[in-house]
Amino acid sequence: MPSPFPGMDPYLEGELWQEFHETLAGTIRAQLLAQLPASYVALLAKRYVVGTPTVGILPGLGLNIVDWPAQRVIYPDVHVAALPERHLREPAVGYEVGVAVMAPRFEVVNPLPTVPQLSVEIRDVAQRRLVTVIEILSPANKHGRGVLEYNDRRMRLLNTDTHLLEIDLLRDGTRIFFEVELPPSPYAIYLSRTERRPLTQVWTASLRQRLPAVPVPLLQPDPDVILDLQAAVGACFALVGYERLLDYADPPPPPPLEEEDAAWLDDLLHGAGLR
Repeated sequence: MPSPFPGMDPYLEGELWQEFHETLAGTIRAQLLAQLPASYVALLAKRYVVGTPTVGILPGLGLNIVDWPAQRVIYPDVHVAALPERHLREPAVGYEVGVAVMAPRFEVVNPLPTVPQLSVEIRDVAQRRLVTVIEILSPANKHGRGVLEYNDRRMRLLNTDTHLLEIDLLRDGTRIFFEVELPPSPYAIYLSRTERRPLTQVWTASLRQRLPAVPVPLLQPDPDVILDLQAAVGACFALVGYERLLDYADPPPPPPLEEEDAAWLDDLLHGAGLR
């Protein structure tokens, strides 16, 4: 069974987001490879973003606390190593009071809050030139210092001759900043063509709308290829079967929906027999 939603499935914005993010990147790549001329290739590029916690105040106590936003997804690599036997047999260090300090049994590596980030890169085959970057925004790009890190990355890209297509399928977090305020919308796609900068083309979609098909520019004079985002999301469901893993009986992940959208969602899921 495919997703019951006509467009983006908001239930993917929870604990399955990172898995979906990587699957979507691969699906977008496959869709584009089927259209690209032989002189181009679409590649997956992975980088890691170190997440940073936010600092808040503990109510009533005025104490600084460190907390991760609810929608942050952190994938630490934890390594536990038993100490070599020679370390365990070393004489304990004694204090003047005669209390011996035991040698530690284990050494552990603290988990680094790193989040893998996949993007799709279109390059020309002859010179390996980076032509277009397709970014799929994740929670790490939209919360805390991750906003600054991502903005720095996009500014560097915008100062090159590379086209930039940004896909934001997350309702939560900070939107990309522009000099004019865009109308509110849960989902947005932004395209900055090198020849039209500083202008950026914007597509938006509501919860009730099909995600748009958008152009992916290549080197001039080659024509654009088309990325059908809704077809890409549908292919992810067909491949993995996310509908088996999502609990549609519960409300979708934060942020809460507007009252009208919440009522529409409830009717939709009841009609699909999922509530």
